[in-house]
Amino acid sequence: MNESLVIHDKSGPADRATAGPLDLSEVSDVRPFVDFGALRIFNREALQLRLEVEESTQRVVALTLEHDNSSLQLQAFAAPRNEGLWHEIRTQLADSITQQGGSAEERIGAFGPELLVKIPVQPETSSGPAVRLARFIGVDGPRWFLRGIVGGAAMTDAKAAADIDDLFRSIVVVRGETPIPPRDLLNLTLPDSVISQPRSI
Repeated sequence: MNESLVIHDKSGPADRATAGPLDLSEVSDVRPFVDFGALRIFNREALQLRLEVEESTQRVVALTLEHDNSSLQLQAFAAPRNEGLWHEIRTQLADSITQQGGSAEERIGAFGPELLVKIPVQPETSSGPAVRLARFIGVDGPRWFLRGIVGGAAMTDAKAAADIDDLFRSIVVVRGETPIPPRDLLNLTLPDSVISQPRSI
């Protein structure tokens, strides 16, 4: 198969358009949701939501969902109508993490290809280097790409991992009609009622 076709194929579960993550145009029910601009989150018990703010620009760059000791950081990007971004971004992520002294293993998960990574972090003691386990998942939708970074209990507990997968499925992406270059972040905004104070990163 031509390599260029492989790189630009869309990546995601076969039932994405019905089981999620959904585009706003695909939503058929009227469940209550929290509106963060480019992302809409259906609230559920014990779910905590937090916006991540880039300190230098004060721009909201990510939304983190915390549920039962697991975390799911979300970012939505503009994408071409007929091409996907995840295959190329996944390769770049793996290369970057490896260059930082970490490791990245590709596998097939609930949403298609994903990365299991070990990222070096500053150890709390002098006993030696420490690593953080994380899972990068991605889905190419209609004119958008949704990326999630999974951490916490979902990395080692099967039930927690299934709960996070279900949470990722429930996300609704609002692409809008404004022209945005591919790979640019879609705009995240504060909801009318702030769930948790924004955190600078």
